[in-house]
Amino acid sequence: MKANASEASREDALSCALPPDRSYDPQFFAKIVAVEDRHFWFRARNDVIANAVVSLVNSLPSGYRLLEVGCGTGVVLRHLAGVCQRGSVLGLDLYPEAVSYARERTGCEVVVGDILSPPESLGQFDIVGMFDVLEHLPDERQTLMAIDRILKPGGSLVLTVPAHPSLWSYFDVAACHCRRYDRRQLENLLQENQFRITYLTEFMMLLYPLIWLFRRAGKGKEIPSQGKAAQQAASEFEILPGINALLGILLSWERSFVKRRWSIPIGTSLLAIAKKAA
Repeated sequence: MKANASEASREDALSCALPPDRSYDPQFFAKIVAVEDRHFWFRARNDVIANAVVSLVNSLPSGYRLLEVGCGTGVVLRHLAGVCQRGSVLGLDLYPEAVSYARERTGCEVVVGDILSPPESLGQFDIVGMFDVLEHLPDERQTLMAIDRILKPGGSLVLTVPAHPSLWSYFDVAACHCRRYDRRQLENLLQENQFRITYLTEFMMLLYPLIWLFRRAGKGKEIPSQGKAAQQAASEFEILPGINALLGILLSWERSFVKRRWSIPIGTSLLAIAKKAA
């Protein structure tokens, strides 16, 4: 994608036709809840995240605390609760619409709140997770500073973000993304905010060539308005049984790579684990 088109797309996403205190469109919550337990993308991402977290919690004493920032409808939070048997798992989200879903699905404590001004009762955590959230927030550095304040010394941040600015499309506009990240950009961002990266990899490798071609052949070529983009993005939540099952199988090998901390050379998403200074 040409640089000027990419910049225009980001400007569209930043405005996003939403109030300035909103970084996501709540209309998507019901649509996501209806598919995320079956959709290959959510299932593959949940496996990657669970395997990223399990080795961290195995090294912690019982009673550790994990917070998921921007937990949304609770699909990741439920997986984290399954992994964190010896600790406690909490969720935080800005949207009451999402929190009601998350509480019902997980049984975890889920709080309505903003990471930039979190409730004092939250306290500090051994692990903070943020999964496909940072790209929605205009001030990413302020967000990382807020996470630093609630992480215990030596605690770990685990996050995922969409990869490759060249893949910017109508879906990013519909989702109200402010940016996509390349590997070096994410490295620099974390290091500049005093986090020491212990693991960084791309994932969703087999989707990269498919999405790259798809974006250029059709739907990603022209970036529509936010309203029209939302209509187009709805098609990506559809589940086509045969294709959905095949892609789920093809992506399942990535979890073993992440569990062993092996690097995946390319993908449509990035996973990072970074430590706060002790």
